[in-house]
Amino acid sequence: MVDTPVVLLHGFYHGAWAWTEVIAELAARGCAAVAVDMAAHGLNAVSPAAAGRRPFDPVLFAAEPSPVAKVGLDAAADLLIAQLKRVGGGKPVSVVAHSMGGAVLSRAAERAPALVAHMVYLAAYMPASDTPCLAYPSLPEGSDNRFMRLLVGDPGSTGALRIDPRSPDPAIRAAIREAFHGDVDEAKAAAATALLSCDAPLAMVVESTVLTEAGWGSLPRTYVVCTEDRTIPAPLQRLFVAQADAAFPANPTGVVELTASHSAFLSVPGRVAEIIAELPPARR
Repeated sequence: MVDTPVVLLHGFYHGAWAWTEVIAELAARGCAAVAVDMAAHGLNAVSPAAAGRRPFDPVLFAAEPSPVAKVGLDAAADLLIAQLKRVGGGKPVSVVAHSMGGAVLSRAAERAPALVAHMVYLAAYMPASDTPCLAYPSLPEGSDNRFMRLLVGDPGSTGALRIDPRSPDPAIRAAIREAFHGDVDEAKAAAATALLSCDAPLAMVVESTVLTEAGWGSLPRTYVVCTEDRTIPAPLQRLFVAQADAAFPANPTGVVELTASHSAFLSVPGRVAEIIAELPPARR
């Protein structure tokens, strides 16, 4: 059973709120856990002014430069490292990352491996060394994703991967649900969609992290493959594992397969908590 505090990191557009039910399930299993907000997300999110303008102007919304455009992996890792230090008091903690939170975890773990007892990637980006996340959706393993079609405007101009979670268009809302919340209860999916932010920094997906044996490659890691994921398709998740194991064969990835969509923390929180609670004790 996991014997360290657990830090839960969400992915793009979400916030610490996404882990509410998992935290309750972990508490029921005697596990101490806390969810944190990623840089430019949750309570750190900043929306373009056009998002709140009424009447809403879709052309202006698609073109306005993002206020979080300059937030890259270093800034996100700085925040996560500070959060890990606060939660663990300088001792290592277990970290669970979802979606693009995985890239932030990789950067933070490479820079501060002494703060991390175990890494869990839940349907998360776990990019190979010196490979940006943006390189993956166009690969054969990732090309079936339903995420890229959600983007509004030109990311190169706005500096963000922008979506419109407040859109009244039923087609857009259905597309968001298909990408993120395919197996989530309809009412819960609608509530979660209403909480999504609209901008995720482009910098986070075009930057990369060089992984080393003394850093990220030295840490225990588990990958939870969500087989029904339509944002990071299961073949792409398995590619992450294969690349990591090829690069660090002496430290293979533990793999758990979960029949769930991208947001397993909402659709099967009890099962997610069970996987986390069953992590092996930290290496001393």
